[in-house]
Amino acid sequence: MKKNFADRMINTIEWLAALFVGIVALNIFAAVVLRKFFSTSIPDAYDFGRMLLGILIFWGIAATSYRGGHITVDLIWQAANKRWKRVIDVFATLVLLFVVAVQTAMLFDKVRGTFTDNVQTYDLNIPTWPFYAVAWAGDVCAVVLIGIRTWRLVFQPELMREAGPTDHANE
Repeated sequence: MKKNFADRMINTIEWLAALFVGIVALNIFAAVVLRKFFSTSIPDAYDFGRMLLGILIFWGIAATSYRGGHITVDLIWQAANKRWKRVIDVFATLVLLFVVAVQTAMLFDKVRGTFTDNVQTYDLNIPTWPFYAVAWAGDVCAVVLIGIRTWRLVFQPELMREAGPTDHANE
């Protein structure tokens, strides 16, 4: 089946999230090896690790939001019939969309603040705002993917069956 633009975008965002997992792991591995075997460290390794972890979290939100792979409580959902399950899914996704959209707006304020305040890393004096901007971009992607999920839950529920095994629409 040929994938449309939205499906290609979803896959790209998921691959970017996976790439950030690899970058965080590589940063931690390099810092530990340098410290243990060479008694040295990467300048600003702590700052990089902290900011990369933030990036990973926001891109992870984007990756899990579309597939419905985040933590859920399904007590009422499991007892509902098919129609009410869909209503619950749409309502929950709309709430998630609202929360992540507000979070995205607040995170943009943080990006702007770190830029205007010229916040820098401790050792190398590297500006931190680009790291915050990449995290914010992940949050923007989460809003887009949750929007696509909402649209598909309402207007194209058959596409949500292909979203993955953890998605409620499969049942």
